[in-house]
Amino acid sequence: MALVNPYLQVDGLTKSIGDRVLFEHISFGIAEGQRVGLIARNGAGKSTLLNILGGKESYDEGSVIYRRDLNVGYLEQLPFYSPDLTVIEACFNHGNAVTNLIREYESCMHTPGNPHLEEILDRMEREKAWDYESRAKQILSQLKINAFDQKISTLSGGQLKRVALANVLITEPDLLILDEPTNHLDLDMIEWLEDYLKRSKLSLLMVTHDRYFLDRVCSVILELDDSTMYTYKGNYGYYLQKRQERIDISNAEVARANNLYRTELDWMRRMPCARGHKARYREEAFYELEKTAKRRITEQSVALEVKSSYIGSKIFEADYISKSFGPDNVILKDFFYTFSRYEKMGIVGNNGTGKSTFIKILLGQMKPDSGKVVVGETVRFGYYSQDGLMFDEQMRVIDVVRNIAEYIDLGGGRHLSAMQFLQHFMFSPQDQQKFVYKLSGGERRRLYLCTVLMRNPNFLVLDEPTNDLDIVTLQVLEEYLKNFKGCVIVVSHDRYFMDKVVDHLLVFKGQGDIRDFPGNYTQYREWQTERQKTERERQKAEATKSGKTVSPVARRDPQPGQKRKLTFKERLEMERLEKEIAGLEEEKKNIEEALCSGTLSVSDLTEKSRRLSVLNEELDERSMRWLELGEIEG
Repeated sequence: MALVNPYLQVDGLTKSIGDRVLFEHISFGIAEGQRVGLIARNGAGKSTLLNILGGKESYDEGSVIYRRDLNVGYLEQLPFYSPDLTVIEACFNHGNAVTNLIREYESCMHTPGNPHLEEILDRMEREKAWDYESRAKQILSQLKINAFDQKISTLSGGQLKRVALANVLITEPDLLILDEPTNHLDLDMIEWLEDYLKRSKLSLLMVTHDRYFLDRVCSVILELDDSTMYTYKGNYGYYLQKRQERIDISNAEVARANNLYRTELDWMRRMPCARGHKARYREEAFYELEKTAKRRITEQSVALEVKSSYIGSKIFEADYISKSFGPDNVILKDFFYTFSRYEKMGIVGNNGTGKSTFIKILLGQMKPDSGKVVVGETVRFGYYSQDGLMFDEQMRVIDVVRNIAEYIDLGGGRHLSAMQFLQHFMFSPQDQQKFVYKLSGGERRRLYLCTVLMRNPNFLVLDEPTNDLDIVTLQVLEEYLKNFKGCVIVVSHDRYFMDKVVDHLLVFKGQGDIRDFPGNYTQYREWQTERQKTERERQKAEATKSGKTVSPVARRDPQPGQKRKLTFKERLEMERLEKEIAGLEEEKKNIEEALCSGTLSVSDLTEKSRRLSVLNEELDERSMRWLELGEIEG
């Protein structure tokens, strides 16, 4: 069935890497307004497919056709910018149509006679290029990147991902292609992006392991399985239901084919000489039947049957520990906590609040400034870290595991060889002979998880375990952790994973403020939303009682750490800023109308263009200060 107003149409696409076929003759389309999620196992070719659609990789056969003049934004899984650029410079070095036009305008202004200036100005107006820098700063601010002159080389992985995300959103694309957009983003940023995409009208194709994100944003699910593309017209919950129906039907078809195949095979063997006198269609049908009978629609899964070693009643105590990096960056302050047996704790908080530092102190990799950590004698840590993929690139997968152990104890007298153990982690005998450098990001993560669990830990510390793992692996890991006979700490931005695994949360709010919440992440958000609603109603009631109206700024949700009201001087400053912003916006409107009138001389055009640039900077500066003042009190 043809799409209504198609943005993208892919037909008969085939891609191989060496002798391995990633996908073969796949076809799909994306129409205007569709939100499409792409799901596949690690190594199936998700990122390769997105790179093909983004023009980063070639393909063997087929066609990729975009609607003419379509504005496409592509967020790569591992974005790269020159480390010498500042954040705002990175927004102008992205190579999109608007930044190219701005460079063309700047070149024209520095060329004697300003050739083609009127045409360029007309295009600048159509593309909204005058507002590009202010839009960039606005979106960066919403993504909590406020140091516009900070060097790219100094950014964390999460900050770099947000800069890259801002780069694609600034251009206001018609079709947005996102490869693992939630990786390295904290929970607040994931929820902001989820809300932004739900409210926007743009079309979307994305790869993500965040199942809440898929369920709430996407209306179509594409599944790449066994080199074939399947389409499900519904959200993630609908996909799970219909996918199981597809597998059940396929298995029933294979079972029926097997029963008939035995009969037909007997006929083929008994009557070789009479074959020419029989109807040829029966012989041809036999070979088609044979293909179906030999097909296997079995669910590959990670069978995490790994024995955990005995853990005693004494686990560990954090005995009034403190840690800071200078007076303005307090991580822990007189923190006391005693771990219980079989406890499963989740740790959440914005990037930079100290989650990873806390883990390093717990594991003895970093010393606290004061206090002590007492660990029980029977505790055996298994640590899965964000940056723990330290494999020898030239080693084969099987050798990585054999370097740890030839046989793995599953408990109950059962053992597996290294080769058998890897097959439980979806590494086929052929995959086990691969060199590490040939593995996809998700396959490396799966191998790393394998090496952590095979050491039989009884206290698992998992720092962002869901990044790059496929959904099938995550589902089985969740089941394993729920039945794990030991303690678990999970630091994750995957809300679905946290809800499935943890019993309670430690919420890191920053500056040593850590709260223990008795529930999972969804319950925490519901409690937080209800508390904010109650606070707004209280403010409204107080304002009504005093006869005052509540301004939009005063109605803002309270932010963490807000403990004071605006001073009299700050209120005066806020009122002054409101008047200045209104005046600057009026001046900007007049200049834009003049630039579009077609009556200005070249010198006037140049002067007003320069003034418009200055105006945008002044507006941005004053608006940012106004927002800062507005956020002081909630």
